[in-house]
Amino acid sequence: MQPPKIDIRGLDFFFDKKQVIRDFSLEIPANEILAVFGPANSGTTTLLQAMNRLTDLRPGARAEGRILLDGKNVFDADVNVTELRRRVGMVFEVPTPLPLSIYENVAYGPRLRSRKNHAALDEVVETALVRAALWDDVKDRLHTAGARLSGGQQQRLCIARVLALEPEVILLDRPCSGLDPISTAKIEESLRQLKEHFTIVLIPHNVQQAGRVADQVAFMLMGSLVEHGATDEVFRNPKNQKTNDYITGRFG
Repeated sequence: MQPPKIDIRGLDFFFDKKQVIRDFSLEIPANEILAVFGPANSGTTTLLQAMNRLTDLRPGARAEGRILLDGKNVFDADVNVTELRRRVGMVFEVPTPLPLSIYENVAYGPRLRSRKNHAALDEVVETALVRAALWDDVKDRLHTAGARLSGGQQQRLCIARVLALEPEVILLDRPCSGLDPISTAKIEESLRQLKEHFTIVLIPHNVQQAGRVADQVAFMLMGSLVEHGATDEVFRNPKNQKTNDYITGRFG
């Protein structure tokens, strides 16, 4: 049995004196999609941001416990945070293309990291756009502004931008919340294909999305993990009444 890609052990997280995650433990296997969901203020976004230490940017943030990435605690003093964020990339709820062309949006990170020649950079850009299911839409207009794309295309461009950095884990915080059903379906299909190469942790924009794309789900409430398991098992036979009530829409 392979060790988990991410192993969260006894995580408590605070902003100043307010505790937002409580004694959270969970193993995340490689090359699977984990959907983490819960009502507002359940701690899901903080959990994602803690995995690549984006929480460091928030005043008063403090973590206790461990988040192990391939067995190494991301909170250790010797962790290179820039490299951690390359390995564990983040896609946010609102797409934020750089004020550059489609091509340069994707090429920007790889160009900063290394001196790739033009042909190598072209390959990186194309591969990332193909994996993000955007290549067919933009291959004939790579040098137009990324901001001119539709909302769904902009979100896929942001996914491609993360993929171009060759991460190992992709974190997505409600990436489809503002998108139409067609764009949502394209991103969901991309995620199913991407898990062959990456470990994916997703905060879905609704419970139904978790049911469609996730291999495993985790239900959080008020900063605590209520239930975790295989998606079909949790959705068909939840062990906790609160999970059942949330999935069936009785609250949340």
